[in-house]
Amino acid sequence: MRTVRGMSAVTQALAVVLLVVVAAGCREEPRAEPLKSLKPAPLPSLAVPGAATPEAPRPASPAEVEVAGPIQGEPLPAAALRVALAGERVRVGAETFEPARLDDATRLAQRVRGHAVLVVPDADTFLVQTSELFTVLRDSAEAVWLAHPDGPVAYPVVLRDEAGFRAWLEEVAPGKLRIIMRADGFELTTSVGKLPGPDPNGPSVPVRAGRQDIVTLRRGLGLLKGRFKTSEDLCLVPSFGMEVAQAARALGANFTAPGEPLFDTLCFVYPTPHQAPESSP
Repeated sequence: MRTVRGMSAVTQALAVVLLVVVAAGCREEPRAEPLKSLKPAPLPSLAVPGAATPEAPRPASPAEVEVAGPIQGEPLPAAALRVALAGERVRVGAETFEPARLDDATRLAQRVRGHAVLVVPDADTFLVQTSELFTVLRDSAEAVWLAHPDGPVAYPVVLRDEAGFRAWLEEVAPGKLRIIMRADGFELTTSVGKLPGPDPNGPSVPVRAGRQDIVTLRRGLGLLKGRFKTSEDLCLVPSFGMEVAQAARALGANFTAPGEPLFDTLCFVYPTPHQAPESSP
């Protein structure tokens, strides 16, 4: 009798364990998140609700809409060596250099080595004329600043040629924010696409009243800063047929107030020299 009772108790215990196992097996497994939930959040848009469509734009003139806005930036670096642009030549104090010539490039590299440099654009120097200059400054100067042509402010820049820009894009980091500056306006591009503007087929910030719209560009950069909160650098990629002064004006959009940049590091992309500098005759 004791054996039978013992076996009955064991049987009951096994039954309880079996019920627990079956109940556990019947529990619903947590459902995997759908793949669409892994997509990045969409970018904000610069389109203004109720604004005129691109097919029927509202007439605008400089008297009706201010497109330049206040000139913002950092104070001019007092101790920097001034490098004044003049086409394919540059002036440093009383000296003149033509960086496309090998001996001039060598002398200029020696002159700026160990110095912070302030590049002062004129109205007529184009990016395509500055390849050798910016290569010398990138390799030899301690720091490079680009002066605003219309006010007493300047911008510290990290110089990158086309290969350097491609290498930057290949780095694994969120954002990779860049301003593509063209004659028809600014394209604000990120690692997840471009910032939409009023015309989905046009630039993010089109030209207004025949001028680059710095006010709207600043607003667009503010939207990107809110979307990519950990991004610290921003690259300006101007068309190489554009004046350096125009590119310098665009850098001001990174500042919301004097000395208050949206992004800490400004990258400036310049055209790669296609051949080594020539020797002077």
